[in-house]
Amino acid sequence: MSLADFFGHFAFALIALSYLVKEIFYLRVLSICACVAGISYNYFAPPQPLWTPIFWNGAFIAVNAVQLYVIWRERRGIEFSEEEKEIYQMIFKSFSPLEFAKLMRLAKWLSVEEGATLITERKETKFVHLIYNGEVSVSIGGKEVARLKDGAFVGEMSFITGNLPSATVKTTKPTRLVAWSKDELRELLRRNPAMESTVHAALSADLSRKLAPSASSLANSAQAR
Repeated sequence: MSLADFFGHFAFALIALSYLVKEIFYLRVLSICACVAGISYNYFAPPQPLWTPIFWNGAFIAVNAVQLYVIWRERRGIEFSEEEKEIYQMIFKSFSPLEFAKLMRLAKWLSVEEGATLITERKETKFVHLIYNGEVSVSIGGKEVARLKDGAFVGEMSFITGNLPSATVKTTKPTRLVAWSKDELRELLRRNPAMESTVHAALSADLSRKLAPSASSLANSAQAR
């Protein structure tokens, strides 16, 4: 295989690899590398350089370079507290630092006492909470059905479905929470469509973890019969 053929295959391999990359910064870096390889191929492989694809690959490099600079400027001032770093690693690892920074700009840190009601069954709630440290009791019709601890979301089901809460949630000990206004969160996702699937994936993953014990309990009950 000639060097020119290598550049051709390398360019398409980089394009294929870019389809697997979620992080926009690295996606643009790969795009630039693919365009450089494409320029090399279109210059050396044909008997005469193909100036049209060379020109457009150069234009794509310029566009991506500008966007990389914009991303770098946005990220340059991003700093997280120790608490934010902890929940980033625990819950939001699939987010880019910039996405996580946008999410945390909306967040309010709350410290609530034992017995505080976060959600009332069948009543509208304005917030989605994340338990940073503490514990809450989840009850339906006055009967406790679960207890949630660090790393669990509260109010995510009504946010996802748009329905009224199906349970009452109260703290069982002094609890540290991160709270997001549902309206502000929806507006953030409206302005940043790429974040919507990432946020919903994080909320859905937490919901699945909560439902797993219930499903296991039902299965064991059915076997016992």
